[in-house]
Amino acid sequence: MPVHPVRLFGDPVLRTPTDPVTSFDDRVARAVADLMDTVRHEDGAGLAAPQIGLSMRVFVYSCGGREGHLVNPEWEPLGDEKTYVNEGCLSIPGVSEPTERFARVRARGQDVNGDRVSFEAEGILARAVQHETDHLDGVLFLQRLTPDLRKAAMAQIRTSTWFGGAAISAGAVLDRLAEPMEVK
Repeated sequence: MPVHPVRLFGDPVLRTPTDPVTSFDDRVARAVADLMDTVRHEDGAGLAAPQIGLSMRVFVYSCGGREGHLVNPEWEPLGDEKTYVNEGCLSIPGVSEPTERFARVRARGQDVNGDRVSFEAEGILARAVQHETDHLDGVLFLQRLTPDLRKAAMAQIRTSTWFGGAAISAGAVLDRLAEPMEVK
């Protein structure tokens, strides 16, 4: 399956909530295969469908010694313990900031055939489940940062070589960056 270009910060698809998968057909199987090929190529921990331009509630993971995918994912914390470690994103290259996440989660959803699946995760896999599900809801990890860290991350983005390219259209994003980003 093909490796796709990863959509970058500023592309509206990254801030748009995805559609649930209701038909488990070849389109879903192709999306999962393409996502997995792309995350391996990029050497990432996970990748969500919007990051390759698809509005579909699907993500893949390749971290913590495990690989797989979830369709229509949901998660819940297992306990109250949280971690605060550096987190990055393939859609925001070169930016990594301490981000608070639950230490352990139970993830559930469906596989490419529509069969129910669930698993427990900790460490980087727990972080990936939360991060990729955020992508499916149109939320970027920048929105999880403290105001000071978000400001520093935005300054880093503005000076990056990739920012302001084809992923950003007509300066519309620059106007929105002045507004505080909140998690919906």
